[in-house]
Amino acid sequence: MNILGIETSCDETAAAVVRDGREVLSNVVYTQIPLHQPYGGVVPEIASRAHVEKISKVVNTAIAKFRETAPGGRIDEVAVTYGPGLSPALIVGLNAAKGIAMSLGVPLVAINHIEAHLHTPFLRDAGDPAPAALAPESAMPAVGLAISGGHTVWFDMPEYGVYRTLGQTLDDAAGEAFDKAAKLLGLGYPGGPKIDRIAKKALGASELIPFPKGHPREGVSALAGLPADLCVSFSGLKTALLRHVQQHPELLSPPADAPTLEYAEGQSVTREVARVVASYQEAIVQAVADRTRRVLGRRKCRSLILGGGVSLNSRLRDVLSDVAARAGVELLMARPKYCGDNGAMIAGLAYYRRNITGEDAMRIDVAPSLEVG
Repeated sequence: MNILGIETSCDETAAAVVRDGREVLSNVVYTQIPLHQPYGGVVPEIASRAHVEKISKVVNTAIAKFRETAPGGRIDEVAVTYGPGLSPALIVGLNAAKGIAMSLGVPLVAINHIEAHLHTPFLRDAGDPAPAALAPESAMPAVGLAISGGHTVWFDMPEYGVYRTLGQTLDDAAGEAFDKAAKLLGLGYPGGPKIDRIAKKALGASELIPFPKGHPREGVSALAGLPADLCVSFSGLKTALLRHVQQHPELLSPPADAPTLEYAEGQSVTREVARVVASYQEAIVQAVADRTRRVLGRRKCRSLILGGGVSLNSRLRDVLSDVAARAGVELLMARPKYCGDNGAMIAGLAYYRRNITGEDAMRIDVAPSLEVG
């Protein structure tokens, strides 16, 4: 079965065609990063306008590439993200998908964006081998970690398509915490990739600043019944960074002779900023690793499934690889190109997970605050 997937939940206009839930036959992503950089974050109105301008070209390109890869193939279904995400952005993709499904005379499937991120480790490019160990069914039971700019959530997955929230962030998601730190330090948007590159070049762990690891207190109403030791809060970490910057004004206005560190061609920061960046990243990574370690200690599972844009962070991947190995479970991670928002994850999940289909899907509206399950 060939499924066309459309994704417009935030600032990527994406479409892809996936065969039988796993083999990616085409994958096209238009990123809006340059449009949002002047504002230091995503502006919903700008995002939705860009989606309107690009959606037709992105979808047509994905279909054209599909026909090159699979001559004579046809689209059997259309899948689309209906939540969670930015309402103005979601509307563009959902309405486009409804029109395409009607014009092709095929069913429409509405998909949960977060659940789709947890499908990304099972995607493979056309022609690649399909190891049995990477099939969704064989990976269960599992613990899922969706970690992105909008979400940081741990799930119990006793079987594929069944989710129960075990823990989550009580405020900012990990990706948002990275972006806000980068903005404060003048590194620009998006902050996550720059922080990762800088931290790689920075000083050793023994010289890191001991930023807080975000442990919420028992009894906080925001826990909503979840155990405090499986949840995380990054508000205290952000406050600690702000205070550190206020106490060290030279971070933002360094002297001319301050030693620097080049982290990319033509891009550099002072070594002291690099130390702050590495310390901040390590606090986030260790907070996530700590909760993951506890979850794995309380759940009998075969694998740890990692999905979402922040799963591209190299330090997080290294640390969680060690956590999974010590717990005796397999860590399943997506290829880098499938970590961010993309249409392939929407089309892939639609083959396995029938969130909303048929006439119900054609009548559905966007759900910006949609929960998993």
